[in-house]
Amino acid sequence: MIKNVHGNTVDFLGEAIVGGRYVVGAAIPTEPVLCEELGVSRTVVRESIKSLVAKGLISTGPKVGTRVLPAEQWNWFDPDVIAWQSKAGLSVDFIRDLQYLRRVVEPAAVRLAAERATESDLADIEAAFAGMKTAVMEGGDYVTHDLRFHQGLLRASHNRMLVQMSKVLSALLRTSFEISTRKKDGPRSSLPLHRAVLDAVAARDPAKAERAILVLIDGAHDDMEQVLASRRGLPRLDQPVPHLKVL
Repeated sequence: MIKNVHGNTVDFLGEAIVGGRYVVGAAIPTEPVLCEELGVSRTVVRESIKSLVAKGLISTGPKVGTRVLPAEQWNWFDPDVIAWQSKAGLSVDFIRDLQYLRRVVEPAAVRLAAERATESDLADIEAAFAGMKTAVMEGGDYVTHDLRFHQGLLRASHNRMLVQMSKVLSALLRTSFEISTRKKDGPRSSLPLHRAVLDAVAARDPAKAERAILVLIDGAHDDMEQVLASRRGLPRLDQPVPHLKVL
């Protein structure tokens, strides 16, 4: 999606804050400095500052200026904040927070999906699974189809709050799925686990669907912890997703 001048300015400042260019407690540059640095009007800068205040990244006040707030006060349910953190790099604490959130959110969503999924929802999830299977058998983009599978499950819950969670969890899901592609036969071995989730949802069996998704989540958690313990680098989300190759 192409953003306008305001959106690009918010992105620039947000990435600078989350990436540590402007540290916690420090004042960000004044309006005239930002106007000159970014080549935008004062109106754009002011509106961008308001957006960042709303996202919890900064505060403004007389005599103290505009200062960066601690990360604990940032709105971590804002997709922009998640995107900026992804570009800056996913920390161990950030990944673990998302893992715990996923274990709370996704089983609940899958239970609802088993009760509420429409035929269209099931067709979308089935198409995503077919894409995963094709990537395993013939090579190609497994990660994107895996993301669509899990996002489809969240949409099938028909709960607006849970659907919004897919934007928050997308950074973790993509990281997790890329890690699974590093494991020998990781994607291939995960196919029957995904199939079990989809079959349980299609069969309108909430308890079975929940058990099946927990098997997937706990396996992904173990894979992630192995990578974190080994201190190997996590996937970079600002890079294209890797494609599977057929050996």
